[in-house]
Amino acid sequence: MVGISGRKQTVEAGGVATVPSARLTVRTIGSEQHLSFVRTLPSASFLQTPAWGAVKREWRHESLGWFDADDTLVGVGLVLYRQLPKVKRYLAYLPEGPLIDWAADDIGDWLDPLAEHLRSSGAFGIRIGCPMVVRRWHAPTIKAAIADERIARLSQALPDETNHDATRLRNRLRDLGWRPPNEDEGFAAGQPRFVFQLPLAGKTPDELLAGMNQLWRRNIKKAAKAGVTVSRGTVADLPAFHRIYVETAERDGFTPRPLDYFEQMFATLLAEDDDRIRLYLAHHEGDLVAATTWVRVGGHAWYTYGASTTAKRDVRGSNATQWRMITDALAAKATVYDLRGITEGLESDDPHLGLIQFKVGTGGEAVEYVGEWDLPLNPLIYAAFDIYMRRRG
Repeated sequence: MVGISGRKQTVEAGGVATVPSARLTVRTIGSEQHLSFVRTLPSASFLQTPAWGAVKREWRHESLGWFDADDTLVGVGLVLYRQLPKVKRYLAYLPEGPLIDWAADDIGDWLDPLAEHLRSSGAFGIRIGCPMVVRRWHAPTIKAAIADERIARLSQALPDETNHDATRLRNRLRDLGWRPPNEDEGFAAGQPRFVFQLPLAGKTPDELLAGMNQLWRRNIKKAAKAGVTVSRGTVADLPAFHRIYVETAERDGFTPRPLDYFEQMFATLLAEDDDRIRLYLAHHEGDLVAATTWVRVGGHAWYTYGASTTAKRDVRGSNATQWRMITDALAAKATVYDLRGITEGLESDDPHLGLIQFKVGTGGEAVEYVGEWDLPLNPLIYAAFDIYMRRRG
């Protein structure tokens, strides 16, 4: 256990709140204590739940807790350790975490004891994923930016909302020796800094549908008229999902995960919470035409994996499954439906433009997070690991 002078935190109904200064310490905690803390929060990334550590079997995992002077748990984090080949030194990765007070007057009060703990555990470098929002762009703003030939990237468009606390946080991270990873860095294939989200709070299904563009509304209606049915699947349906997921990977040019990865994911997440993850299946005249996975922690629901067949794409099974997941998220009292990552490119020849256009059609908003930052504890080993991960592809 390591400690540092810091600010005392307490958990309230709205999340982690700052109270007068105290001394923060970091130590290993059990998964039940970790999960109990997560359940006190309005939402948290599913990548910071203890079950996610068991999903990532190629990484060693550890649950960490931050404690105040009264030995009260005030923050948690899931650490994944990736070992350097032939050497017992590790990259310590906290995807979309840790779950701490990122708005603290000095984030060093939280991150310094984390660095000390991980250094003592053999880490040569740390990667964190700060979930603080930097900027938001609403759907009309994004559409206008796409139509403007002078704007090549999303960050060049004037945002609808800006969080100035994020600038202060970034500056302090740099002061503490943290740095954002380069976009082409060998092990930068982490979590996206830009995502697309659909706010759900206070909305009705009719209002959400009305907020979508004409194409989305037409495709949802077309799927219903064609007789597409969307149902909840079970673990037994994962092979069928995986079959069209592999087809999707071949069509879209990405490397698919094996079936046993999804079987492990469902078994582990459902053991932690019986409604943590769902499988949705869209059928047309008995044929499986689309399938998706949905994850929820508190008020945040995510679309995580999607698949569709090349045949019968005109019946719009993908739109039907999305609409079902959105309305189910609303019924589960989620406040955000997250369609996950987007890229910044807005030019007409950008290969990823279609993805952001598809997501913009929901009527939601693009969100930029402070995102991932690295702290090289041993710069030489850190650089060697980067080279290794580049060569692995």
